Order: sequence, then structure tokens, then C-alpha cells
Amino acid sequence: MLKNKIRTEKETEKYLEELKDWLKEVKHAPVEEMVDFFTNRIGEYNHVHLKNWGEEYDHIADFFEDGLHTLLDIGCGTGLELKSMYRRFPDVRITGIDLSESMLEKLRESYGDKNVELINADYFQYPFAENKFDAAMSFETLHHFKYDKKQQIYKKLYETIKPGGYYIECDYIACGEEEESLCLEEYEYRRKQNNIPEDMFIHIDIPLTLEHQCELIKNAGFKTVQVLYQNCGTVIIKAEKSRNTEKIPPTP
Repeated sequence: MLKNKIRTEKETEKYLEELKDWLKEVKHAPVEEMVDFFTNRIGEYNHVHLKNWGEEYDHIADFFEDGLHTLLDIGCGTGLELKSMYRRFPDVRITGIDLSESMLEKLRESYGDKNVELINADYFQYPFAENKFDAAMSFETLHHFKYDKKQQIYKKLYETIKPGGYYIECDYIACGEEEESLCLEEYEYRRKQNNIPEDMFIHIDIPLTLEHQCELIKNAGFKTVQVLYQNCGTVIIKAEKSRNTEKIPPTP
């Protein structure tokens, strides 16, 4: 099982100073559309992600409950998290969805012999069936989206998970409101400077604080939201759906 690592106050201060310096460096860098970003880096994607989150990829299945039969994996990419999942749940049926067909092709090369269905689509738009999956997962994908988009996908995940099911998220979380604000300001500035239309997904990190992330998940209707693991800015969250559910009214 993974061990937690929480930054000290001094480590957080140092991290924020380094972040500010980096944001200045990239302020005028070209902005890439999401699919183009990952397609252009397909050769190095696995190496970079395993270097940053190798332990989390290797242990993500530890956070799931016994008896998992069906799983939705949004933003599945090349499927690095599936090695852990299939090791613990060899017969699980996984549905993976991602914008990048080139990344899904890499996943097929690795897991084409497994019980996996792959969908090349936008998970904000794709119509998931209600009460279909025992659980859902996302791994380092949602930190590219603002509040309204995250709220949208959390509600969709809530609806597609079966009553009594749950959602596991491993993602990049802001260390506090200062980081969240800095990243959102940079995001808006670079969109404006590059005349990026609102409906285009771009690859810029805009992590939310843990408090705000959990608040959005709760707003979607999940009964409980727990932090299971934290390694500095990497956090694993579990959200459970009640066995007795009613339709969740729209958030005002």
C-alpha cells in the first residue's frame, strides 16, 4: 500500500515559488489542443507518466473493493493504470474512453486480449448508460478542466455508477487557493492571448484545491467523499453512491 507524504509549510512555500517562476517561463508558450498535445507525445507518454506516478499506477487497484466486475475508466490514455487493475481483477470488464485514438491504439496493443471496450470520444459528451458500472475511475485527467466541466462529469459519473457503487480519482490537486488562482489566471490569460474558442480543450493544468474538488463531487450526489492517499499534489479520492438513490436536482 502507498504511503502518504504531506508537504511541510516550508516545502509548500518553495513549491509555490518554483511554480510562479515556471508560469512566467511558459506565459507566452504556444497553446496546444488537447488531442494534439498527447498525439505529439505518444512516444514519451508512458515514460513521463510512469516517472511521475509510477507507484500510483502500480497500486491503484489496492483502493478498489473486492468483487469488481465492471469499471468505467475516463481519460484512460494508453491504459497505464490497467496493469494494476487486471493483476487484481483479471476478469473485470473495463470500458475506457479517451479523446486520442493514437493513445487508445497503444492501449489495444497492450490489452487487446482482455475484456476491454474502448471508446474514442469526449467523455463530457458521450452518453453513458445509467446504473451500468460497479465503479468508475479517472487517473490524472480532470486537472485540465474548470469548475463547470468537472461538475458536469461528476454528475455523469454519479448517474452511470450503480447504486452502492463508487468512484476512484487520482489527480493533481492544488496545494491551496493561491495555486488554484495562479493556474486559473494563467489559463484564462493564455486562452485570451491565443484566441482559443471556449469549446476547445487545451492542455493547461488548472488544478483545484482538495476542498473544492470534494465539494464538486458531493454536489453531484455522492454519499461520502474520502481522501485515501496523498503524495504532495497527487491525491486519491473515493466517492460512494448510496444504495438508495433519487434523482439529483440541478445545482443552482
